[in-house]
Amino acid sequence: MLALTRSTKLWERAQQVLPGGVNSPVRAFRAVGGTPPFIVRGQGAILEDADGNHYLDYICSWGALIAGHAHPAVVDAVCSAAAHGTSFGAPTPAEVELAELVCSLVPSIEQVRFVNSGTEATMSAIRLARAATGRSKIVKFSGCYHGHADALLATAGSGVLTLGLPGTPGVPSAVVADTISLPYNLLDPVRQVFAEVGEQIAAVIVEPVAGNIGVVPPEPGFLEGLRELTAQHGALLIFDEVITGFRLAPGGAQERYGIMPDLTCLGKIVGGGLPVGAYGGRRDLMSLVAPSGPVYQAGTLSGNPLAMAAGLATLRLLQEPGLYERLDTLSQRLAEGLRAAAAAASLPITVNQIGSMLTVFFTPGPVVDEASAKRSDTAAFARFHRIMLESGIMLPPSQFEAWFVSLAHTEADIERTIEAAGAAFRACMA
Repeated sequence: MLALTRSTKLWERAQQVLPGGVNSPVRAFRAVGGTPPFIVRGQGAILEDADGNHYLDYICSWGALIAGHAHPAVVDAVCSAAAHGTSFGAPTPAEVELAELVCSLVPSIEQVRFVNSGTEATMSAIRLARAATGRSKIVKFSGCYHGHADALLATAGSGVLTLGLPGTPGVPSAVVADTISLPYNLLDPVRQVFAEVGEQIAAVIVEPVAGNIGVVPPEPGFLEGLRELTAQHGALLIFDEVITGFRLAPGGAQERYGIMPDLTCLGKIVGGGLPVGAYGGRRDLMSLVAPSGPVYQAGTLSGNPLAMAAGLATLRLLQEPGLYERLDTLSQRLAEGLRAAAAAASLPITVNQIGSMLTVFFTPGPVVDEASAKRSDTAAFARFHRIMLESGIMLPPSQFEAWFVSLAHTEADIERTIEAAGAAFRACMA
């Protein structure tokens, strides 16, 4: 058994002063049970907790750390920036450099505005889309998470044309009355909605690869169909690439799939492990954002020099030739090895993998949307998670999250993970 003496004491203290003991719900381990290890340091692909236990990490700060923990180039950049001041509330050279780099990498972005989180990015993009079109309704997809802004915390109604219902207490029904939630990966419901209320739809927002029901790639033609329908009806297409941006390709999922959205939301990797979000798109749309235009959005710490330095250092690292091919190869080997290990244990699972992100679903599958993801045996996943943690493998503490492979992971790390998973699969069947 893991020795978690100090983590247990910290957990007891945390629950007295933090809601549920955490600052983001999934960290509480309620889906998998047990005490969450309290992390004190990370290096490369390895985490160390307060009790001195070491873990091979596949959370990677929920995908933000594509270069691994404490990469020297990122640490040096942040320390150098901090030595000159942490925040000025004024323009800096670094924000111009990072903006130029983002615009050069992401196909659809001609101008970009930096914010402090993915939630801010999606919230601001929705506001901009409504202003640009003069319309109010937004189409989103069940299981796609776009941050915790009120209007986007909507669940599906009882029918295709039923507008969204509040997905959490504290969100008034009126706030989500213009949010339409549809099944991911199905075009017919989208066609039906546009046929009925297309002239009222400001935008369709979608994760081009769903990452918050576990990894679910788009079905062939789905993204293309969204692009066609939005263009046909004068609505905007918003790609939420907070997870996929700079992870699936230098230009994100839109580069990988060859689809040009009107607006793109970014986060995670663009901040190199510091709190950064961004939204950007065509120049004519972004020119509506204050002070160029009337759409107001502001932030005291937006574009702060520490975050810009970390983002610049990370994106520069990603320019190395062959880097994405290496990430894909490692991730494909991990997915194949997990499938083979589960088959050897006669355990029915589905492994969805695209680029350096994957999820092991405890269901025979296929997993193509929220409904099929929810057929997973979450109790079996919880057992698997606990066994893997005991083996020194840190996985996301939820069946419905993505695993991330970083540049710090090695072939030996992948083989070690497959071997540990094989033993865990057999234990789950015992």
